[in-house]
Amino acid sequence: MLTFEQKLKIVESFPELTRHNVSMNRVNFHYEESADDKKNVVYHLHPNGNGFVYAEYLNDYDTDHKGMINIRDFSETELRTVIQKSIESLALTAVAEAPIEEYWINSEKHSLLLVNEGDLWNVFAGRNLDGTFRSYNEARAFLEEEGFTRT
Repeated sequence: MLTFEQKLKIVESFPELTRHNVSMNRVNFHYEESADDKKNVVYHLHPNGNGFVYAEYLNDYDTDHKGMINIRDFSETELRTVIQKSIESLALTAVAEAPIEEYWINSEKHSLLLVNEGDLWNVFAGRNLDGTFRSYNEARAFLEEEGFTRT
């Protein structure tokens, strides 16, 4: 496991990130040029080695409900890669300009449509709105908890 100092040195090697000291000796790093409302790339990097990277738009990582992944046990290469991918994802113009749609189905063959509309993710049952979520991960978690899988 990398030490706090090693992680800090790696993160600080990205000139596009701005350091922000927060409580309990933790450090955040923002990408101020983000095309998204989100600016945190590295969140709560702590002297104990714990910390998070924003990866909501990255398909290669399982994120928590805030779109973050824990980097506690990341190697230098893994950390550099995920930070670079996070920055690139935030640099893109708002994920995609056209709505993103996914169909989900359950064991009883009921289907729902997940649609990205601006900053929200809406779930439709036919023409009826079934739920609205602030992130893809929140919508995905809801659908999975309800027994749906992506088709």
